[in-house]
Formats: sequence, C-alpha cells, structure tokens
Amino acid sequence: MNQTTDTLYAKLGGQETIDKVVDKFYEKVLADDTVNGFFEHTDMAKQRRHQAAFIGYALGSGIEFTGKSMTKAHRGMNLQPVHYDAIVSHLSKTLEEFHVASSDIEQVLGKIGTLRNDILYK
Repeated sequence: MNQTTDTLYAKLGGQETIDKVVDKFYEKVLADDTVNGFFEHTDMAKQRRHQAAFIGYALGSGIEFTGKSMTKAHRGMNLQPVHYDAIVSHLSKTLEEFHVASSDIEQVLGKIGTLRNDILYK
C-alpha cells in the first residue's frame, strides 16, 4: 500500500476500519426513511465496496478510486439538501461510534463537504 502514517486513512485504522464504518453507516442509512428509498434497487454489497474504496481514497489510502464521478453517480437522483444532510449525519454518528476524535470527524466531513455541489440536484 502507498499510504503514509500521517493520513486520515491511516489514523482511522486503514481499510479494515473503513470497511466496518461503511457497514455500520449503511445500517443507519437503510433504516432511515428519508434516504433509504434511494437504495431500494441497489446491490448493497457492491455499494458498500464502492463507498469503502471511495472513502479510503478520499482520506489518503493512496489507492486510486476508479468509480464514477460524484456527478455521474448521483445523476437522475435529484438529491436535496435534506437527503445530503441525513447522509452526513449518519456518517458523523457512525464515526463517533468508532471513537474517532471530533477534530478528525470534522476533517472527514470537510472533505466530503467539498462534493456537495457534485451530489445535489443532479
């Protein structure tokens, strides 16, 4: 792996931890009527793999993400701020459950926040 020890990826525990975070995150998402309808016809095993790979890449794994761009992945969904905010909330709460420091959660959410315009209203 190409990761360095000073990345959020390494600090959070690498891919093994990110995979666990993603699993717990999707438990929350699928239980939330605000957003679970978007996943009604989704292969969730594939979705979890893509999400874990994307989050790993975004946090500095050093492994290139080869999935769709955020704009392409969300095209036709017409996601609104309420949906985006629910997803961010579930991720934040999940990271808290994994005892991630609040400053690190802020960094993660900050990185994801840069994608907001690529996700909403597509």
